[in-house]
Amino acid sequence: MKVLVDLCVVPLGVGVSLSPYIAACEKVLNEAGLKTALHSYGTNIEGEWDEVFAAVKRCHEVVHQMGAPRVTTTMKLGTRTDREQTMEEKIKSVQDKMA
Repeated sequence: MKVLVDLCVVPLGVGVSLSPYIAACEKVLNEAGLKTALHSYGTNIEGEWDEVFAAVKRCHEVVHQMGAPRVTTTMKLGTRTDREQTMEEKIKSVQDKMA
C-alpha cells in the first residue's frame, strides 16, 4: 500500500542545534530509495508502507546511535484505495483551485 507521510523527528537531550540529526535521517530516507521533500519543520515522504515505516524506525536507531537519549516523532499520514496520488499532485490540486 502506498502512503504519504509528513514526518518530524526531534532528538531530545542534545542541545539546540538539531540539523546534524535531521541530516542523518534524510540520509536514511534517501538510502531507502524513498521520494522525499524536506521542509522547514519536517519531511514529506512517499512510498510503500513497509518501506516508509522501516526507514522511520531506522531514523530512530541512527539518532540514538548519535547520542540522543530520547527521540520524539510526529507523523501525519494518508493512504488512498481509489487511486495513487503523488505529493506533487496533491499540491497542484490546491494550487489549481487558488488560480
